[in-house]
Amino acid sequence: MYRRHFNSASVSALGLLLWSTAQQVHALSLADLSDKEANQGLKTALEKSALAAVGLLGKTDGFLGNEKVRIPLPGYLEDAAKWLKKLGQGKRVDELVTSMNRAAEAAVPLAKDALVGAVKSMNFNDAKNILSGGENAMTNFFAEKTRTPLFGKFLPVVTQATERVGAAAQYNQLAGKAAGLGLIKKEDASIQDYITHKTLDGLYLMIGEQEKNIRQDPIGTGSAVLKKVFGASF
Repeated sequence: MYRRHFNSASVSALGLLLWSTAQQVHALSLADLSDKEANQGLKTALEKSALAAVGLLGKTDGFLGNEKVRIPLPGYLEDAAKWLKKLGQGKRVDELVTSMNRAAEAAVPLAKDALVGAVKSMNFNDAKNILSGGENAMTNFFAEKTRTPLFGKFLPVVTQATERVGAAAQYNQLAGKAAGLGLIKKEDASIQDYITHKTLDGLYLMIGEQEKNIRQDPIGTGSAVLKKVFGASF
């Protein structure tokens, strides 16, 4: 009886020991990463995500051909567009939607310098937040650091692209009245501002998808640094 009790206790103790050892091994795998490696890994992941997103969006049909980021007419104007198409104005509506997305595609490449600059300026707290944050920590980092300056960079490009389409001026006139009545947001009262905001939304969405891929499969990226940092940390 005593022997049987002893064996049961031994098995329990052994199981506890194995669990404790496994936890220590995992902790050591994280501790083995030097500050330099962690910093390099994060910067590699950030830059890789950002440039991949820019490459996907900053080309013909990068926005127009991608349902996830394709920029539609704002809210209630979708109904107005259907009405205009019935009146034979479909071509003008399509031209406006196409020009909106082409403007976004032309603007996105300008994001490269700002995104890379944000990576280079990353500090200790930024790195800590990214490592301890959720699945969108890298994307949130970019949005916080670059959204305002990129809006200023994108807007002139978007404005120039949409000025070629006469319907853009008509939209602004109509949207201005709608905003005054509270039918649409004030930031959507200008077609140029609306497109610029949507362009940024699309950019960060695609950065988020790249981040998700890196976190889920750091080995698949082909980067030894990413494998070591994200394979250990997540």
